[in-house]
Amino acid sequence: MTDRTNEVEYGRLVTECQRRLYAYILVQVRDPHVADDVLQQTNTVLWEKMDQFTPGTNFNAWACRIAHFQVLAIRKTQGRERQRFSDTLLDKLAATAERRDPVFEDRRRALLGCLGKLSKDDRELVSERYFGDTRIDAIAESTQRSSGAIRQALYRIRGILHACIEQTLGAETEAAR
Repeated sequence: MTDRTNEVEYGRLVTECQRRLYAYILVQVRDPHVADDVLQQTNTVLWEKMDQFTPGTNFNAWACRIAHFQVLAIRKTQGRERQRFSDTLLDKLAATAERRDPVFEDRRRALLGCLGKLSKDDRELVSERYFGDTRIDAIAESTQRSSGAIRQALYRIRGILHACIEQTLGAETEAAR
């Protein structure tokens, strides 16, 4: 692989983990503006340490670990009076995120497969609501349905997706035996 190919792949990994990193940081700092700053610092460090990442290993866990250290750094600069969580708790959160990452990835992969099994209309509704962050009342207006009907449809779809994910993961576990 060329250096350019590695850089492109690394960029894809960094891009794909942005929402997850932001959520991980926000839980710890509890301020969206601070979380934005910490995410930006984390991304800078991720690019600076690109050559230290081992392809084939768990990028998300590695990125969360870097974010953890950035959270600790910002906490030191803010001073103890603004802290909401102890360093011990932050260490536990980081360790939990690293342990759960493989489970998260398995569930994410199963979800993507299950989304593909939905009808076109159901996929569009899920996409509009959860990927487009469109409010339910706006979806109802654009589809000429009631907000209650949209809520009920989303509830039904979530149930279908949940059952499909559990079935997929159960089948994968069974096949691994």
